[in-house]
Amino acid sequence: MNLLVISGGPNKSGNTRIVSRYLSQAYNIDLFDLSEIVLPLFNGEKEQDENKSVKLLRNAVDKTDGILLVTPEYHNAMSGALKNAIEFLGSKHFEHKPIGLIAVCGGGKGGINALNNMRTVARSLYANVLSRQLVIDPISIDRENKNLYDNVTSKINDLLDELFLYTKIHITYKERIS
Repeated sequence: MNLLVISGGPNKSGNTRIVSRYLSQAYNIDLFDLSEIVLPLFNGEKEQDENKSVKLLRNAVDKTDGILLVTPEYHNAMSGALKNAIEFLGSKHFEHKPIGLIAVCGGGKGGINALNNMRTVARSLYANVLSRQLVIDPISIDRENKNLYDNVTSKINDLLDELFLYTKIHITYKERIS
């Protein structure tokens, strides 16, 4: 089972990066970090298909069976970096693929609009967006040690259990139609 975390926070020292790295390390999931791999601004021109970062993104998504999208909430939506990354992908990258959603808040409120925004975009690409989703507040993040506190890990486990379940179903489905 190949899973991928796409870290949609462009800030190298942001909470989204801490959460995404935790997910990658704790669950042995590949990480595509948009604070490290900078994509050009999507313009729909064919020459962007040859961009090294675009190829890395597409290859990373192509080899996965399930994805976790993790983003901060900026102006009541997912980050522009994550939306831009998704623009380089299409339904062939997402169709029937299980997608888990996590929003990482900078303040004590927020996140739900980013979750709804990611859900709408992923569904438009025919992804199987999980019903379970998660908002992670700053009080759950140990910034000093770049880790998460125990108060959120059980919720993450529940989300990952659901992602693992639907990913197994997706793999079985792909094998049957091949």
